[in-house]
Amino acid sequence: MIEKIILDYLSENASVPVSMMRAEKPPKKYIILEKTGSRKTNKVVTSTFAIQSYAPTLYEAAVLNEEVKSLMDEADTLTDVMAVKLSTDYNFTNTATKQPRYQAVFNITHY
Repeated sequence: MIEKIILDYLSENASVPVSMMRAEKPPKKYIILEKTGSRKTNKVVTSTFAIQSYAPTLYEAAVLNEEVKSLMDEADTLTDVMAVKLSTDYNFTNTATKQPRYQAVFNITHY
């Protein structure tokens, strides 16, 4: 399952905790991984992931986002992963809570 592959990879290599859901009492800095969709052609699947970087300040969230992008640049070496492409990344501060966050969206081609 591609979610587990990416979650395990980021959890082992990121400088902050990584999960697929926000904890009830989250740490100051953390990453949330979310699969937002997929498509399949000739037994090859491309999944879209939104990876959110949370931190106390917008600058720290931006730095964490750069770490995520750097790690994902190397994710194409993982088993069953053929390619990883950054679609976009942007300031995604939560307007309701004012919590700083960035979001990077990736298309991951895998078996």
